[in-house]
Amino acid sequence: MLVTGRVLRFDEVRGYGFIAPDEGGEDVFMHANDLLDDKYLYTEGCQVEFLLEMGEKGPKGAEIRLLAPAPAPRGAGAGPRTPAGEFRTELTEALIEAVPTLTAAQLRQVRGCVLELARARGWLT
Repeated sequence: MLVTGRVLRFDEVRGYGFIAPDEGGEDVFMHANDLLDDKYLYTEGCQVEFLLEMGEKGPKGAEIRLLAPAPAPRGAGAGPRTPAGEFRTELTEALIEAVPTLTAAQLRQVRGCVLELARARGWLT
């Protein structure tokens, strides 16, 4: 099935990342071997089109094609990302590094629990 979505993150050195489908649902795993364009073009927020497949660990994108680059930040000095956004990104990286076998669904579940705890404790706003 052909699906569109936005890249949540893609590490061109490691060669993988995740896509949030426009229709909602589970994040979709993406691998550099499935990209139809140069891997450096796949940045956070860019719009993609792909074939949705079920891999061993959950949803996986195949024949991933870049539709539109990531939107440019508003204003010349768009400022830094929010602390919550930075924490989410760093937490995702840490979880993938610590447990590379996590599925996208498991990653979202653990990340959601940790973010909820951090907000409840006032560590994040």
